[in-house]
This record gives sequence, structure tokens and C-alpha cells, in this order.
Amino acid sequence: MAGLMAIPAPAAAEDARLLVQPRPGLSEGRLGSVLRGLGAVRTGRIEAIDVITLRVPEQARERVLTALQRNPHISFAEPDRLVPPVATSPNDPYYDDAWHLPQIQAPTAWDSSRGSGRVVAVLDTGVDAGHADLGANVLPGYNSVSGSSDSSDVHGHGTLVAGVVAALGDNGEGVASLAWQTGILPVRITDRDDGYAYFSDIANGLTWAADNGAHVANISYNVSGSSTIQSAAKYMMDRGGLVVVAAGNDGSDPGYSDSPYLIAVSATNSSDSKTSWSNYGYYIDVAAPGAGIWTTKRGGGYGSASGTSFASPVTAGVIALMTAGNEGLAPADVERLLEASADDLGLEGADTYYGHGRVNAAEAVSAAASVNDSDTTAPAVSLVSPAEGAEVSGLVAVDVDASDSSGVSYVELQVNGAPVATDETSPWGFSWDSETVSDGDARLSVKAVDSAGNSATDEVGVLVANTSDDAGAPTVTITSPADGATVSGHVDIAAYAEDDTGVEMLSILVDGKLLCAGGSATLNCRWNSRKADAGSHTITAEAEDAAGNTGSASVGVTVDGKDDDSDTGGGNGNNGNNGKGPKK
Repeated sequence: MAGLMAIPAPAAAEDARLLVQPRPGLSEGRLGSVLRGLGAVRTGRIEAIDVITLRVPEQARERVLTALQRNPHISFAEPDRLVPPVATSPNDPYYDDAWHLPQIQAPTAWDSSRGSGRVVAVLDTGVDAGHADLGANVLPGYNSVSGSSDSSDVHGHGTLVAGVVAALGDNGEGVASLAWQTGILPVRITDRDDGYAYFSDIANGLTWAADNGAHVANISYNVSGSSTIQSAAKYMMDRGGLVVVAAGNDGSDPGYSDSPYLIAVSATNSSDSKTSWSNYGYYIDVAAPGAGIWTTKRGGGYGSASGTSFASPVTAGVIALMTAGNEGLAPADVERLLEASADDLGLEGADTYYGHGRVNAAEAVSAAASVNDSDTTAPAVSLVSPAEGAEVSGLVAVDVDASDSSGVSYVELQVNGAPVATDETSPWGFSWDSETVSDGDARLSVKAVDSAGNSATDEVGVLVANTSDDAGAPTVTITSPADGATVSGHVDIAAYAEDDTGVEMLSILVDGKLLCAGGSATLNCRWNSRKADAGSHTITAEAEDAAGNTGSASVGVTVDGKDDDSDTGGGNGNNGNNGKGPKK
């Protein structure tokens, strides 16, 4: 079962939560060395997608995050954000005009499909399984926060969303939904009564849903900017499922890139116009009705609600109808047909308000039913780095380009015919320890496999040159402040390191406590000496090379104790490759 493993005591309130995914092939030892050097504490792991959860002191969050993002052997690092459900409050409880169903031609779609045999996971605040218009469709669920089966609704938002997807239909009472013969798999992603959820709990719930029978997952939260959520969505897509997400209700463009693993949905009103509060941007795939949607309420009864939170489950319901009519469709084909069958609104063609258009259930179901071609086309794959004939040593970053019309499931790296690692999430890349093979010629081969099992390979030859058996530690120099200097106020510290095999990590510490760190050979940062006691202090720069050797240098300074705003030392106060000395 996917989940967060071995979680210790809760982090202190002042600690920040981070998410990091190492490149496939990076050893636990090297990863641990990087994290220890940054002062980050591991709190768990989302096993299915190899994402590590971390906590760091809040004041160190930005510099630790920057150092991880700059490290070439880290796929991504991001804050573990706490995000709210994207909905306005339910309003008029007597509003009973389900205008959205005829507008997207759902009654015509029902002549062909009602979603039978499909399961939609609702990742939300839980679902009221006792509701008369939901209960028969609600399956045993999961709580990704506690790891239990308690999927009851702690807020009410999840029950509203579930009713849009699969409230019982044709039963003479209540409301009708999009896919009223579809099963609802409730996945509670929060235990908070305000409905807010962490990225890590959402991703954990999504991988659980993928492993427990969900064909579609709906996330009515603004998560399109999260690399962790996209990794979990890729995990589900590789298992034949699709993930639909709400665009957000800020009425703005958050600047997200389009994701091949998420179907992001903006909201329209009964006039087929984007609502004023719906987010927009290049990440929008389709639009769907999201204003005044009549649905089920926690505790029984009905009400209408507005938000992209409800445009998203409308779309999830349409996908359930499509795939119930043609279970053999690949996820990428389902999305392609959903977009191609949408009613074009706004500017001609795809645009930032409506994506490919407002979903049309009848056209989408018809398009899905007409497809019976099997995929026999292999992916395109290219081993981008290292280049043919390159000389390599130590830990080597291997970069790959891979694409396929139906989606690349995974890329495998082999060295001299032996499997090294598998990457299941783009951008495709690996960390290969070249010291695991003998010096001399080596063949690196990558194989990309699509969802239909088609594969393609590419390879390069490299020269492994670890002959020095590097035992030499990096040479470290602190260029500012000078040894013996008297300092006050904000002190700019600059250091650089030199090593024959390259510098993997450079850190600056004051009296043994980490101040900043980076994955390059130069580093500048600023120390506020006003927070230190007057008197002697030690500034240390520590470097680690590709072979794991470490070197350091220290200078002693005296804080004069004056409470002023003066700045001393060299450098410009920014972390990064801007100190004095050679670059890596």
C-alpha cells in the first residue's frame, strides 16, 4: 500500500515542510549526505513516487529549498504547501435547476453510457456515505492523513463534489449527476475542519487511489503548480487512470505550465462564459459548468454551490461516461478525445480561458465509442547527456528526452547491459555512480516504454576516468571576511572551493550552525551578527567533492557588539555562484 512511511513525532510549529524527489540512481548515502549538510530532517517518504518529506527551521526554508533546487541530482524540491478547497459557500438550498446537465448534453450521453463499472476517486474532505442520494454508490475509502479507513466528511466540501460526479439518478428524488452508475471512492486528504490539505497528503491519497481501483481521480484543490502532485498523477496515468483538478478561484493567471498528467478545468456559467472568479492560463485544458451547481450536502439535503471545485467533477463525470463505453482507451487518448469533442468558446482554438473548450458529454462519449485502434507506435527517445565520447567520473547526471502520443510510462537506464535505475516521471533523468564500473569504455543505454508496451532505445559510449581514486579533499578558501576581522551588523561572507573532480556541495557555518549551502563551487551569504553575542566567533566553509571527500576552512572574527545598521565583509549578500574564485 502506498503511503508515508516511518513518520516520527510531529514537527514543531515553527518548522517548514518541504518535498524533494531525488533522481533515480542517487544512493541513500549520497542523498543523506546532502540533506545532513543542509540541516534538513527527513519525516517520511511517499514510496510510490519516491518523494521525501522534510522539515527545516522556518528561517532556513528558502536557502535549503534553493540549494536543493540547484542540485543536479535532485529532480525537484518544493514547499509542502497547505491549500484550501476551491469553492464558494453553498447557497440557495431550494435552487433545483440543474442547468449544467442539458448544457453539456448529458441526457444524450446517458443514452449510451451512465458510467457503469467505473470508479471515480474523490480526493477531498471526505464523503457523507449516509446521504440518501450517495450511499449506494459510495465505496469503502481511505484517510491519507491517518492511514485509516475513516473517510467521513469533516468539512462538507467533499460531499458537494461527490454529488456532482455520481449522485444516484433516475431514483425519483434529489439530484441527478453526470455518471450516476459510477462508484465513488472517497479519499480524505485532510483532518482539518477548514478543509485545507497538504500537498503530501494529496499525493499520498492519489497513489493509494491508483492502487485501489480508481479509473478517474478528482482533486477540487488548486494543485496544478505542484511537482509532487504531478508525479502522483503520472503514477496514476501509468496504471490507466486520469486525474482532473480544479483551476482555482482567484480570478487570475497563476502562471502554471501545462501538465501532461493533469486535466485542469476552468469554470463557466449558464451563459457559457468564464466566471469572473475562475482562474485561467496556459495550463487550462477544458472548461465546464461551475456556477450554481445543484448537488448533495453533508448531513442530507441539497444545495447549489459555485467554484472550479464543481467544474472539475463535472469533467471527471464525463470521463467516467467515456471510459465506461470504451474501457480499452489509453489515458492520453481519453484526454485527446475529451478536448477534441469540447465546444469551442472564446477565441478560436485553444485559449487561456476555456482551454480546448467547454466539455460536451454527448460528443465525448460518441468519440470514445468510435475508437478501436491499437497503439503500435514506439516512443521517441534520445540520450541527451552525457554526449558520445564524453569523459566522465564520480556521480554523473544522465539526461533523457522521451515522448509518445499515448504517454511514456517509464525510461530505464542500463550501463554495459546491466539495469541501473528506472524513472517513471518526466523530466527524464538519472544519477549514475560511474565508480560502480571499471575505468575505460562504457555503454549507456536508455529504453523508453509507452502505455501500450511499445519501446525504443538510444545509447552513447563514454570514457570512465576514475583512475585517480580521488582521495584528495577540496581546497576551501574564505575570501571575506578576513581572519581576525572585527565585524558588526550584517556581514557578507564569501567562499569558494577547488577540486579536481568537481565540488558537489559548499556550505557556510557560523559557530557550527548552518547559515547557507549550495551545489556549486562558490557561495555568498549574509550573517546578521547583531543576533550574536559580542566577542569571538568562527566562520567555517565546508566542501564535498564527487568522491565524497570533504575539506574546510575557517576564520575567526570578533563581533564588536554595537547595535547599528552597518554592513561589513565582502560579497553582495546573495546565495549562489557570485562569490570570488573559480566556478565549478
